[in-house]
Amino acid sequence: MLQRIIMIIWKEFVQISRDPRMLGVVIVLPIFMLLLYGYAINLDVKHVRLAVYDQDGSQASRELVGAFTRSQYFDMAVQAWDERAVTQALDAGKARVALIIPATYSADLARGRRATVQVLVDGSDSTTASTAIGYLAGIVQSQNLQVSLQTLERAGQPVEHRARFWYNPELRSTNFIIPGLIAVILMMLAALLTSVTVVRERERGTIESLVVSPVMPFELMLGKLIPYVIIAFFDVLLVLTVGVFVFHIPFVGSVLLVLALSTLFVAAALGIGLLVSTVAPNQQVAMLTAVMATQLPTVLLSGFIFPISSMPHAIQLFTNIIPAAHFIRILRGIVLKGNGLAELWAPSLFLLVLGMVMLAASSARFKKTL
Repeated sequence: MLQRIIMIIWKEFVQISRDPRMLGVVIVLPIFMLLLYGYAINLDVKHVRLAVYDQDGSQASRELVGAFTRSQYFDMAVQAWDERAVTQALDAGKARVALIIPATYSADLARGRRATVQVLVDGSDSTTASTAIGYLAGIVQSQNLQVSLQTLERAGQPVEHRARFWYNPELRSTNFIIPGLIAVILMMLAALLTSVTVVRERERGTIESLVVSPVMPFELMLGKLIPYVIIAFFDVLLVLTVGVFVFHIPFVGSVLLVLALSTLFVAAALGIGLLVSTVAPNQQVAMLTAVMATQLPTVLLSGFIFPISSMPHAIQLFTNIIPAAHFIRILRGIVLKGNGLAELWAPSLFLLVLGMVMLAASSARFKKTL
């Protein structure tokens, strides 16, 4: 049995080495996709155009405006002199956010009363609007804290407030995106690699020699899977290296644990492509099916961008059969939090089960008949 599997592995490596396109896919495609999507996908909303209508014109109101413009989130775009100019700036797209400070702002602060400001947000882009509102709330809260501290210090009751962000202190969306993007790229690449293995044998007319050989279906599937596990393992090292040294994502966990658990992931992902290869009538259909079966579910339902916890319960259950959903949790846990196997045994077990199921399904689907 072992000798037959080794011969299948050797045969697969020979076929791969004779196909320069495959080598290009293995080496160039993952780096290209990581660089392209890594720079293109950015959830950080910065330099939002701001319109200001300051009716007060006091030192306190200028400090509030300065708190906005000194941050990297807002840029002064329009200095309005009436409410009509504010409306025109929002309508024309010259500003996405408008800050209106009433004439009684500084007087209300001096008397210890609540000072109210009005904020208008262009909600046509709901994502940017929601993020901008969060930034606004943070800046206003910071100003409130400074005013409260000054009041308490004058009363002899100093209060200090400190907030710490764990795992991602700079709140860089890149640190969140890149580990998930690594899983997405490897998922699509792995399925693409093995989606043509069996159907290629049919098109080249070599399937007959496999049918009449003593190789069992399970041995054939395992022999075809192992070479691509080794290749995908190389791609794991490649994209992790690019993620750390190009995108500067922190890596606080165990590299060996990532590599060990990535083996489970690539085996499950490759198994999907192998199953497609036993069903598809030709290589073109196999590659298209592999991309469609992995790309959309992986991007939309794996937690790559959209949190699984906010999805309907039925969809949350469906995400359990998507290998990338478990690997993204593993990558983010190890890379950002330094999690160990004690925290990640559940997604690791899911990947192990999915890999075994895919291999068994591929073996059962492959019939040694013409």
